[in-house]
Amino acid sequence: MTVTAFDESERRAWAGKADAYAGSFAKLCAYPVPGLLDAAGVEAGTHVLDVGTGTGTAAATACERGAKVVAVDAEPAMIATAAQEAPAAEVRLAALPDLPFDDGAFDAVVGNFVLNHVGRPRAALAELRRVTRPGGRVAVTIWAVPPAPGQALLGRAVQEAGVGRPAHLPALAPEEDFPRTEQGFATLLGDAGLRHVVCDILEWDHWTTPQEWWSGPAAGVATIGQILKSRPPGVVEEIRGHFVALCAEFVRSGGALVLPHAALLAHGRV
Repeated sequence: MTVTAFDESERRAWAGKADAYAGSFAKLCAYPVPGLLDAAGVEAGTHVLDVGTGTGTAAATACERGAKVVAVDAEPAMIATAAQEAPAAEVRLAALPDLPFDDGAFDAVVGNFVLNHVGRPRAALAELRRVTRPGGRVAVTIWAVPPAPGQALLGRAVQEAGVGRPAHLPALAPEEDFPRTEQGFATLLGDAGLRHVVCDILEWDHWTTPQEWWSGPAAGVATIGQILKSRPPGVVEEIRGHFVALCAEFVRSGGALVLPHAALLAHGRV
């Protein structure tokens, strides 16, 4: 299938970033995992595919439930980390929307935030549906839009410095985008042919520190990190100064940074 400019940009952005991601944003992204697995009906004996496994949190948790787990990711460094995190899982290199599995191969398929990182989300969902058996479940998460205050913190610091998105980082094509709302996400799953679709919003406070939260972007993790990497050191330091100032809104006693986040969890049956 066609690899878009957005897909190619995502591959470059995440190349070699497993350790930096594990030390910064991975703990945030782990929050929805129990609910994601519940929505997919993952239990002992379930044959489950975890797509976009990252550092392997969902795969490891599914293994702890006694499921038979296959996990895939498009980034080799993530695969290496996931194989250590979930040694009971079969971990393979693969990318949406072209998975190397037969039709109906799995009882359940989960994707924790993977749809945020593909250039053709509709084709990706169609592929998740294809590899799920009739009657099986697909469960996926994305970040909600507009973002919760904690999620917007780093972007606000960039905006305060007057820095925009660099031209070499393509946005998702307009015809591929969709409303990142409960209704919009549910409609996306329904259009992919899933039945009995339900979408809920998850809201939580993520506890971290300013140093930890800055470490991911400083290492080039995610789009925000790629924006920093595209700027000279003086501009990066200006962004960091705005970040430190804005952190005051979220710092609790003891120095903890408490960031409100919101994500969408949607699931349906094949």
